[in-house]
Amino acid sequence: MATLRDLGLSEYEARAYRSLLTTGPTTAKELSRASDVPMGRIYDVLNSIEQYNLVRSQTASRPKKYVAVEPSTALDRLLEDKKRELEEKADQYESIVDDLSDELDAAEPVEEQFWTAAVGPEETMDLLLERLAAADRDIVMVSSHPSPQWDMQAVSEEITAQLEDAIGRGVSVKLLMTREMVAAMSEEVGKRYRETLQQLDDFEVRTNDDVTGSFNIIDGVEICIQVPNPLTSGEAFGMIDLKDPEFAANVREEFVPRWEEAEPLEF
Repeated sequence: MATLRDLGLSEYEARAYRSLLTTGPTTAKELSRASDVPMGRIYDVLNSIEQYNLVRSQTASRPKKYVAVEPSTALDRLLEDKKRELEEKADQYESIVDDLSDELDAAEPVEEQFWTAAVGPEETMDLLLERLAAADRDIVMVSSHPSPQWDMQAVSEEITAQLEDAIGRGVSVKLLMTREMVAAMSEEVGKRYRETLQQLDDFEVRTNDDVTGSFNIIDGVEICIQVPNPLTSGEAFGMIDLKDPEFAANVREEFVPRWEEAEPLEF
């Protein structure tokens, strides 16, 4: 069950506030007895919840009396405090990420060959989005047909968002698709293409139905190849990501004629 401690109060602070709601205006000594907060701690606790603006004090009375702020107001104030703390934490983490990005990006890139693989729809999409996010210079994306195990409406929007981010950081994008793949995309993707992407110099989309595979070339040195399911026609099995400049160059040579034969996309 939710408690006031979930919103940042200590056990003694929560006890004191709850007791004030039932006692009405009361002194610190009386509140100590009602809440089971030790007398040696009660003034510190009252000062603390007063700083949270959860109680009001009557300083003119002798001894001083305290009264609880209405629960709805108190909870709103605690919630705002928590939101402010989270925003400050988020800013702090973003600053840390910026500093670490500069530090880690300064490291010399490893040029050795490397490959990895993902199996399954979610794992395959996670790997693809990760590699698109890693692009620094250019992306070539070839998509032949929609795979039935993916929600192509949602997937197309995720990929488009990732490509938009890439363009924003100076990456050029060439996208070659069959008309079947174009038809599988969401209306939102079509709208973003017409209103924004189509006007960008670094983004080109063409269609060519003489395309049978799906792959991506990242920065001219890395290939993400979609692997078809050997047991189910038309379904993707997984993806292989291979970093090999020579192989990437060979794949690009095969891509260029298909690109030159393709027609610019018109929604």
